[in-house]
Amino acid sequence: MMTSNEIDALKQLLASPKKITIVPHRNPDGDAMGSTLGLYHFLKLQQHDVVVISPNEFPDFLAWLPDSEKVMIFEKDVQHCTERINGSEIIFTLDFNALHRVGEQMQKALETVSTTFVMIDHHQLPDSYAKFTYSDTKMGSTCEMVYHFIHQLGGENLIDKTIATCIYTGIVTDSGSFRFPLTTSTTHRVVADLLDKGVDNPKIHNLLFDTSSYNRLQLLGRALQNMKLLPEYKTSYITLTQEELDHFGYVKGDTEGIVNYGLSLKGFDFTAIFIENKEEGIIKISFRSQGAFDVNQFARKHFNGGGHINAAGGKSFGTLDETINQFIAILAEEKNN
Repeated sequence: MMTSNEIDALKQLLASPKKITIVPHRNPDGDAMGSTLGLYHFLKLQQHDVVVISPNEFPDFLAWLPDSEKVMIFEKDVQHCTERINGSEIIFTLDFNALHRVGEQMQKALETVSTTFVMIDHHQLPDSYAKFTYSDTKMGSTCEMVYHFIHQLGGENLIDKTIATCIYTGIVTDSGSFRFPLTTSTTHRVVADLLDKGVDNPKIHNLLFDTSSYNRLQLLGRALQNMKLLPEYKTSYITLTQEELDHFGYVKGDTEGIVNYGLSLKGFDFTAIFIENKEEGIIKISFRSQGAFDVNQFARKHFNGGGHINAAGGKSFGTLDETINQFIAILAEEKNN
C-alpha cells in the first residue's frame, strides 16, 4: 500500500481538475486495458481531462470495454500522442514497472517529460521513475490494485457499473478465471462488491472467452499439434512459426492463453510458447509454471524478460530453432546444477 502521506499528497494533487494521461504496457492484455480504462472512468467522474494512450493496438476481444474506442494508439499517431504526453500534468503507468515495456519510441517520449508519474503495478523489481509508486507483487492483478487505490483515495462511492466492469475484466483474465495462486479471499471479496455494483459476469466471460474465430481455433489446433514434451525436465513447449500464423490469418490476441495448455498435462510443471515475429525480428516467448519454479527469474536471466513467479514473458533475437536449442540447453544445465 502507499503511505498515508503519499495518499494525502495524491488527494491534494487530484483535488482540482488536471490533464492526466494513463498508459498500459505494449501489447496490452485484459489487466492492462481493464485497469487503465477503470481508472480513466473514475478520474473522468472527478472532472479531470483524461486519456488512455496504449503503445500499440490492443486485442479485438477487449474492444467491447467501455470507451475502448477512445484509447489513443501511440504507434498510429506518434505526433498527437507525444503532444498529449508533453502537456500532461500527471501520467499514470499501469500494469508495468519499467519504461522500456512501452517500446523504444514511446519510452523516449515518457523519459523526456518532466511531470508527476504514478505507478500502479504488481510485477517484481519496479524501477524508480515514479514519484508515487503503488507496487505489490502479492496482488494477482493491477485491476485489483486499482480497486484498492480508489478506496484509499476515498472514492469507493464513485465505483459504478462501468468502472466495476473494467476492473472485473482484468481480475478475471489475470487470475486465469480465479484459478491462479495469487487469487485470495480478498480477491473474491472485491469481486463480490463488483457484482453488487451490477457487473454482468456471464456476459463478460462470454465476450472474453467465447468469441473465437474459426481461424483462431484452427491455430490453437496447430499449436497443440506442435507441442513437444521434455518429461525429464517436467517441461512442455509449443512453437508457432510466422508461416503458420499467416496461414491461419493471425490477428492480435489469437495466441492469448495458448501457453496455459502446456500446464494442463499431468506431471508437468513448466511450459513455454515460442512465437516467431518476422516483422520485429524476434521470437516472442511466454513462460508458465506451477509450484516453486520461478519463471520470472528464468525469463530475466536468459530471455530479456520478466514478470511473476508463475507467469512471465521474454524474447529472443535468434532463429526459432536456435531459441529452442538454447532453451533445452538451459534446462539441462539447470538440472545438472
